[in-house]
Amino acid sequence: MKTENYIIERIEALREKRQMSRYRLAQVSGLSQSSVSNLLNRSNVPSIHTLEKICVGLGVTLAQFFAKDGKVLDLTKDQEEILAVWSELSEEEKLRVYAFVQGMKKA
Repeated sequence: MKTENYIIERIEALREKRQMSRYRLAQVSGLSQSSVSNLLNRSNVPSIHTLEKICVGLGVTLAQFFAKDGKVLDLTKDQEEILAVWSELSEEEKLRVYAFVQGMKKA
């Protein structure tokens, strides 16, 4: 698979997984809607700067964006905070949080 195809397909997959429109991705990335549309419609390879903005909007790091099999190589600040709280929970609290997150995933 060509690199440009991989990058565009990965952006679209992450966007769809988060149920995010292209318009919303543009908003949270700080890019214009036309820039995001042109990038995705024309399958252009974004600059690193643009890809970093898109990753911020998608809530992933560049390392996570390129990670295979969803392995977490690097954490965002939000992810670090969540894991810090997680480590302080009792086993019972972790089970409740896990059940809640699984319910959110199915909804």
